[in-house]
Amino acid sequence: MRVEQVTDPIAYHAEGPVWSPAWGGLRWVDMLAGDVLSLADDGTVTRHHVGDVAAAIRPRRQGGAVIGVERGFALEDAEGALTYLPPLWDEDRGIRMNEGGCDPDGRFYCGSMAYDKRTGAGSLYRLAPDGTVTVVLTGVTVSNGLEWSPDGAHAYYNDTPTQRIAVFDYDPGSGLRGHRTFVTIPAEAGRPDGLTVDAQGGVWVALNNGGAVRRYSPAGALDEVIELPARKVTACTFGGPHLDELFITTSRENLEPAEDPLAGSLFRARVDVAGLPAREFAG
Repeated sequence: MRVEQVTDPIAYHAEGPVWSPAWGGLRWVDMLAGDVLSLADDGTVTRHHVGDVAAAIRPRRQGGAVIGVERGFALEDAEGALTYLPPLWDEDRGIRMNEGGCDPDGRFYCGSMAYDKRTGAGSLYRLAPDGTVTVVLTGVTVSNGLEWSPDGAHAYYNDTPTQRIAVFDYDPGSGLRGHRTFVTIPAEAGRPDGLTVDAQGGVWVALNNGGAVRRYSPAGALDEVIELPARKVTACTFGGPHLDELFITTSRENLEPAEDPLAGSLFRARVDVAGLPAREFAG
């Protein structure tokens, strides 16, 4: 499958791509720079600084976006103005937000991790449309890759060091339940990072240090591999007018300047299955 380089290596730690017609196409984050990036039709990229960390972003139904920032959440209105919600923890804890997504009922989730990646220091938080925040998982190490199945009955989630894609049952009342393993990723293949789900229920996972994106069928069978010319593949999402283009982010975190020269670029692959529209935050 042919992979196209869309941008130069402009990001230090690119993550969390999301396509939404509401904001004109693709946005993603340069996480540790605290910037939200936007891709224009002519290929130019603009940056919007939102804080020390820009962890994850999703569209809002009323326009704008919900953003995971270093210690909690921010709301962007349709004109781009930011409102920061109260921090969820003290600055001296050495914890930051990392990755997130919206459930079928319009609630936004974002998971945390320690800067030093110490085991079990993170949690998964859920922001309701009324601003209420609930802790839905604890004991997480590197929270990553949350997305729901097409029917909304299941959610897929990565706690990266476990080497597993987990799956939960989901319903609006009880939320995430029945935590179990969907797929185990061999260590030599890379670390499971961000993920997305296509319209057929296939799960596409970015393999950090593996230089690839893998697709697993709803039954958990490996049936597609996209190889990238950069090792630290971080996340992927479907975009384009027909949602049949897979946008893939990469990172150059902790790399030497001459190492892995295309790391930090955005890539695109045309695939033979369509994705799902981005789920929006109802707040």
